[in-house]
Amino acid sequence: MAEPFAASPSTEPHNDTAFEEADSRGAVVIKERAIVKIAVAAALQVPGVVKQSGGLSRFTGRDLPRADVSTGANAVAINLYIAVGWPCRLDVLNRRLRGEVCHQVEQMTGMPVCELNIVVAGTESAATEELSPDTLYPEQADSTTSPIRAVPVRPRTPRATPAAVPAAVIVAITALGLAVVAGRELLIMRGTLGNAPWIRNTAEWLGRLHWSDWIVPVATCAVIVGIAFIVAALKPRPCTHLPLKIGDTPTVWLRPTDLARNTSSHAGTVPGVLSAHTTVDRRHVTVRVVRNEAASAADVTTAVRESVQPTLSLLGTSPELRVQVRS
Repeated sequence: MAEPFAASPSTEPHNDTAFEEADSRGAVVIKERAIVKIAVAAALQVPGVVKQSGGLSRFTGRDLPRADVSTGANAVAINLYIAVGWPCRLDVLNRRLRGEVCHQVEQMTGMPVCELNIVVAGTESAATEELSPDTLYPEQADSTTSPIRAVPVRPRTPRATPAAVPAAVIVAITALGLAVVAGRELLIMRGTLGNAPWIRNTAEWLGRLHWSDWIVPVATCAVIVGIAFIVAALKPRPCTHLPLKIGDTPTVWLRPTDLARNTSSHAGTVPGVLSAHTTVDRRHVTVRVVRNEAASAADVTTAVRESVQPTLSLLGTSPELRVQVRS
């Protein structure tokens, strides 16, 4: 995950020595798949670039736009494959696309784009109202005409696996077992197998069955299991990631574990803090720090809040920050 917090150095009034001490404790690794998501989201914000899927791409995952990214020590190289609404001024689209993608990647990762190769891999016929120069190329239109903004990307919020998955697995295994039993009974009826039939014997046993004390707990357990299955099927899936405030709609999410590590790293740079540990849930961000005996608990609490708050301000949610200091 890219480290977007380094884009606002003015919000942290610490000296360079503190940051050098923090860097010596570890490193920030930016995965290439995170840069791919940033490049694709930036490309879709440019008018004229359309999202294209269908045919074999649904099975191979080769939807457009897509990106291939390679990172070096301090720079990024991107091969961007796009689909455009046709007709289209490719020179204008190229200029816009380079500006938007390079700006978004550099702003969110801190690494400049040294090479950006754009490949037009597909086209789609644009609607009639989308073909006017005022819509596609607002910089060439009359200055009194306000440009039409691109339709924002529809976000897909990361969510946990449905709670009904275990129940569905149990039901599927039960259905397969019933199918095996039914096949066995068919072979016995046709004389292929000479074993005793299970279904007929079970039905005869149930027909001779009378009231017993064990029926009540079995029926109660069956009701409880049925209610649990219904609740699992109707229970909404919880969110697993935290959205970042980038544009009008969230297109980038952060794992709570990554937020906790970043918060602990910032809190550990505060003078007087020996160690820091952070836990993140849906409503709270709790930072537990161990201070030096020479530092005041109130001063450490205030400094930790000032160091961590710029990180939390980038979130699309507003979790409550709690700082616990002990010596």
